[in-house]
Amino acid sequence: MIFTNSRGESVKFGDSPFYLQVVEGLGDVSANIQSQKSPYIDGSTYLDTLLDEREIELEFVISYPFGTYEDVSKARSRIASVCNPKLGPGELRYENDYFVRIIAAVADSVPEYPDKGSRTKVLQKGKVTFVAPDPYWKSLAIAEEPAFKPLFKFPFEGPFQMGLQQDRRIINNDGDAPTPLFVEFFGPAVNPIIRNNSTGEFIKVNQELLEGEKMVIDTSEDNKSVHFIDETGSIRNVFHWIDLDSSFFKLQIGENDIEYTADNDIQGALVNISYNKRYNSV
Repeated sequence: MIFTNSRGESVKFGDSPFYLQVVEGLGDVSANIQSQKSPYIDGSTYLDTLLDEREIELEFVISYPFGTYEDVSKARSRIASVCNPKLGPGELRYENDYFVRIIAAVADSVPEYPDKGSRTKVLQKGKVTFVAPDPYWKSLAIAEEPAFKPLFKFPFEGPFQMGLQQDRRIINNDGDAPTPLFVEFFGPAVNPIIRNNSTGEFIKVNQELLEGEKMVIDTSEDNKSVHFIDETGSIRNVFHWIDLDSSFFKLQIGENDIEYTADNDIQGALVNISYNKRYNSV
């Protein structure tokens, strides 16, 4: 387990001198069943299920077998500084031999350092509990490569590809929940559109994306946004130009047929799509 705070400072629980003993909260999150009771009807009608916040508790040991009490004291201070709740959410990273998962989390208190039977001059037991407002563990960012339709086949092998860049791609979300998208759409394009043909949802911006500009879309709940960015880095907020029938859609569980188009010919346009898969547990 590695925690990195909002200032980029990290502490790793697992190796010397911070040995991880117990981890709780990797999977167990309670759920609220949303239902509606109607008069004169037995039972209730199911509406939705909402997951609660996730609590992740780490118990660890600071150990310096050949060190001094000063080493242990400095290590306690370092954990307390990195896991400072006043710094707001940071990133908690879980690693094993098979995969890496990350989650945004904040310590719910200053780390605890019990005294009785838990401390010597070269050893200190401790505990810290993190709260993740968004309970889903996430994969590392996944970037979808542009799809190509082969046009020619040459009688030799090598890192050479010739074909027609496609304006759609199939993305399979095999996570446990729908997940937001981050899209970069490079101009020129008139009224660019990103569409999920699997659900019928789309995002359309009624503006001309100029040569050298790119449209950046983020569909995450806490950062829904659409911007045009030119070659100098100047950012233009075009949120108010979004078509009224648009929706900031997510990748649904299973297959998603994502298409990018516009009101003019954009064959060969470059579109980058990235996302994190979401998981209930690790």
